[in-house]
Amino acid sequence: MEIALAIGFVGLLVFLAHLFSALFERTRVPDVLPLVVLGLLIGPVLKLITPEAFGKVGPVFTTISLVIILFQSGLGLNLATLRESLLPGMRLTVLNFIGTVLVVAAIAALGLRMSALEGMILGAIIGGTSSAVVIPLIGRLPLRTEARAILLLESTFSDVLCIVTTLALVQAVRYHELRPTLMLGQIIASFLVAAIIGALAALFWSAVLQRVRQLENSMFLTPAFVFIIFGVAEVLGYSGAIAALAFGIILGNIQSLSRSALRDLLRGRAVQLSPTEESFFSEIVFLLKTFFFVYIGLSIRLTDVVLFAVGVGIVAVLFLIRIPVVWGAVGKMVRGFDGAVAAVMIPKGLAAAVLASLPLQAEVERGAIIQDIVYAVILLSILGTALLTFLIEKHILRQPYAYFFPMGEGADSLPANPHERRGGE
Repeated sequence: MEIALAIGFVGLLVFLAHLFSALFERTRVPDVLPLVVLGLLIGPVLKLITPEAFGKVGPVFTTISLVIILFQSGLGLNLATLRESLLPGMRLTVLNFIGTVLVVAAIAALGLRMSALEGMILGAIIGGTSSAVVIPLIGRLPLRTEARAILLLESTFSDVLCIVTTLALVQAVRYHELRPTLMLGQIIASFLVAAIIGALAALFWSAVLQRVRQLENSMFLTPAFVFIIFGVAEVLGYSGAIAALAFGIILGNIQSLSRSALRDLLRGRAVQLSPTEESFFSEIVFLLKTFFFVYIGLSIRLTDVVLFAVGVGIVAVLFLIRIPVVWGAVGKMVRGFDGAVAAVMIPKGLAAAVLASLPLQAEVERGAIIQDIVYAVILLSILGTALLTFLIEKHILRQPYAYFFPMGEGADSLPANPHERRGGE
């Protein structure tokens, strides 16, 4: 009976996801909101399902979702846009991360009596933005191509910063030694080597794709190859997320590369994905995104009201400092509606959830407190981001953000019709 109910619920969830998507088109309420709330209801509130019921499958599923979402996003990222957005994206990533770590460390020291290193660990864990949340959100908003690319890159790059810095700080607490030079080297290597792995893999795959298509039922072999690239990069100690994104970018731009300096290397063998394959991947992303957000909701731990209140305060402060961070990093490039959306795009997700347990496992004194606060911040940042993007798009919060991100001429202004700028760049 339980298995039958579970299967029935999965089918119902897919229908609900399409319903929420249709409601978004009519009301502009992001479908992230009802999906996460649904997860909250069946998880922490009603306790119908717990994350433990999924065992080791849960983390594997969330990682698969992240890989496919990043790969598909890379397919739609133009190289010219990437060149324009790369430095601004890195600038935004670093400024947001540093600002978050410093502010959260100060809050932790003053409000929770944590040590400086413990506060910095908490800040590093929640110092990024979640690709798995950001990408579906910005994909449905009428943003300019450059703004969308900057937010995509920030969400991908920040995972590396969060992971490497958190690991280094946890080691510093355990062994009373911090090595910033080594940490910086690991971050740079993780970026560059992972990107090279993904790019070379994409060149190889584009060269053999025509032969692969001759195999029976071969459409899923491309995402399967992406999983392999992700796994190889992670096993070697580099960022699998960066590798998956780079793979998608190169594969999506393979035709323009075939006409560039790489034409002799590719020798006309490069093949890009067909519209049918891209449509198939979009369907996969839709399903994975649906289950991912429900899983995030049911995975949230609401154990301590006081720590949850601390999480509320931290998220409120993060939304406030995000405004000067975006203004300082990309204010000249991202204006009007784009700037307002960028200023509320701070959702935490998979990386933060994974890192939350590290301090406790490493026997950091306030490890349990850090974990509970991180879970609260994940939930509140996702809900807050989804709600604020809705209010901005509906012009309800237009004026406060317009002061920092004034409307530019023409396309920079907030569209009266929400569909006006989507896909029209």
